[in-house]
Amino acid sequence: MKPTLFVLAAGMGSRYGGLKQLDGLGPNGETIMDYSIFDAIRGGFGKVVFVIRKDFEDDFRGKILSKYEGHIPTELVFQEIDALPTGFKCPTERVKPWGTNHAVLMGKNVIKEPFAVINSDDFYGRDSFAVLGKALSQMNGKKDDYCMVGYRVSNTLSENGSVARGECRTENGYLTSVIERTSIDRIDGKIMYKDEEGKMIEIAENTPVSMNMWGFTPDYFAYSEEYFKDFLKENINKPKAEYFIPLMVNKLINDGTAKVKVLDTTSKWFGVTYAADREGVVNKINALIEAGEYPSCLFK
Repeated sequence: MKPTLFVLAAGMGSRYGGLKQLDGLGPNGETIMDYSIFDAIRGGFGKVVFVIRKDFEDDFRGKILSKYEGHIPTELVFQEIDALPTGFKCPTERVKPWGTNHAVLMGKNVIKEPFAVINSDDFYGRDSFAVLGKALSQMNGKKDDYCMVGYRVSNTLSENGSVARGECRTENGYLTSVIERTSIDRIDGKIMYKDEEGKMIEIAENTPVSMNMWGFTPDYFAYSEEYFKDFLKENINKPKAEYFIPLMVNKLINDGTAKVKVLDTTSKWFGVTYAADREGVVNKINALIEAGEYPSCLFK
């Protein structure tokens, strides 16, 4: 059974001001997400599930899904803020989505095989999908044994300002915790981050960081659903509280319920963190095409 790629795209409409402005960065208007789908197909994934908002379903089907027809099966699920467990009611003043792990929960009825979770607007690179696809293909029938792609921090920086990353602490190749590091930047040749006291601390070039590229088996849904109830009991009236994937993962690790293997990749991440990043992303994609990593037209 081939693994499934689960793409978090529910924020897309608001973030890009509507699908009409989905940014074409490739030579034929390809989006960053198109490159992820292309790499996933090469990495052995058998299906793509997108989680989106219901209000732009028609637009998404016409502009996005249609291009993948004949290349890989696709399916849509929807993240709505009132999609809560029985007994919970969304406060009327809530406008913010419930976070990435709530989005993941929306896939529970359609994903029955090992699956990867990615953001729609990050360029992850060919090697990362190959590494993750291989790991997931060996996870059929398993449970409580997950994985994530740990990018080398030096491969995730922006040339136009500092970034925030989740530093992955590991033991024997398995994740022990994800610690949020802010203001990571290369200063005088060294990679530095700002600690809680505002001091700049050096971090090693190959330190693994999370770029929200996870590998799970379907039992993850049941854990997520159960813990979401606990989260809501504490946070339902906090309008900005979000149920993030690392929150769930850290709980499972700390409880000794599950373990998460950290997979190394040589891929270089890039994305449009700052407006000034756009030109650099276009140039990097063109360079990869010239190097033969991608065809000039992804989906004909």
